[in-house]
Amino acid sequence: MSALFTADELQHATGGVMMRPFHAQGVSIDTRTLQPGDLFVALKSASGDGHAHVAEALHRGAAGALVHSQESLPDEAPLLVVGDTLSALTALGAFSRERFEGSVVAVTGSVGKTTTKEMLRSILSACGSTHAAHASYNNHWGVPLTLARMPAEAAYAVIEIGMNHAGEIAPLAQLAGPDVAVITAVEATRLRAALPPGIHFSAFGAADLRHVTADENGSTVAASIAGTNVEFRINAPGTHMVRNALAALHAAHALGADLAICAEAIAGFSPVSGRGVRAPLLGGAATLLDESYNASAASIRAALEVLRLQPATRRVAVLGDMLELGDHTQAEHAGLASALNESADVLYACGPGMKFLFDAIQPEKRGVHTTTSAELAPTIASALRPGDVVLVKGSLGSRMRVIVESLERVAG
Repeated sequence: MSALFTADELQHATGGVMMRPFHAQGVSIDTRTLQPGDLFVALKSASGDGHAHVAEALHRGAAGALVHSQESLPDEAPLLVVGDTLSALTALGAFSRERFEGSVVAVTGSVGKTTTKEMLRSILSACGSTHAAHASYNNHWGVPLTLARMPAEAAYAVIEIGMNHAGEIAPLAQLAGPDVAVITAVEATRLRAALPPGIHFSAFGAADLRHVTADENGSTVAASIAGTNVEFRINAPGTHMVRNALAALHAAHALGADLAICAEAIAGFSPVSGRGVRAPLLGGAATLLDESYNASAASIRAALEVLRLQPATRRVAVLGDMLELGDHTQAEHAGLASALNESADVLYACGPGMKFLFDAIQPEKRGVHTTTSAELAPTIASALRPGDVVLVKGSLGSRMRVIVESLERVAG
């Protein structure tokens, strides 16, 4: 197997000093998932310093380590020493992008980024070798890491771009240098303004939707994309999934991929963990809709629409706070009342924001409200009964995964 990076490439890309030459077959920032032959990048962040794990990484088979400190490391260790490891990882990502001869599509938006990225991975893989991160690596270290891991010989690469702070999207978009950009929702101007003229954009509504037949398992769709009629099946319910699929197909077409092959391949897409995965509970007598990864008002409405489609004796919504809404917290949460009343038979909720929704819905639909997900979890598990379909959703910081794990453990 040829190296992802030779010793000369590593040194040239980062401007670092190589203490003992080594080639790298991959790039890792986590010893738990590191593979033999990887370059281990010792990143420093608020959650810890990767330099503390360099010795373990080398013991696990890392080819070498990218460090900005040699403290407590043996002189003979295979190290690439730089001024700052995050800057060096970014430079390595830029080097990888510059040598890449395939096509790159970037995906951004307030909701639907990871799902659309996974749809693009599915459909482009049917047309050629495709590279994409296996997680939501869309921030200041995730985008460089995804680019650095990109095989030079791949035909396509899908790069997800997100934002935690103002001004983050522009440099990440410039680093990714996409040929096509998919914008899944609002705040589209950040990616658009960051890129040079001539980049093709694909957004919701970019295709002519002709007909949709929806059911609890997904949708059968007829559409026209850039003047070409396509029919496809998406095995994930909800109109938001249809919109994601149309945006992905439009982007694939803009990249020059075979639209007929891509439309057929979309049937192979499955929702990713925490973003619409369905799982049996009570031995199959009940169903979990796991949307626990994150939440916004738009995504909660979409998830409630999916809940409404499900055949059930009782449709149960378990919702945690949408965070970082500031002065809009009360209005955004209470504003979900109409959608909740139409889609769910009962609401179990946690967090101060969701108390506004809990108080705004029809009294007969109020189940239990608690302060935290940990307090709510045992109540949900004990209330579960045959015929239930249970939707679990909330912002990542609301820790709704705690409830999912409780349901899986008690009622799997």
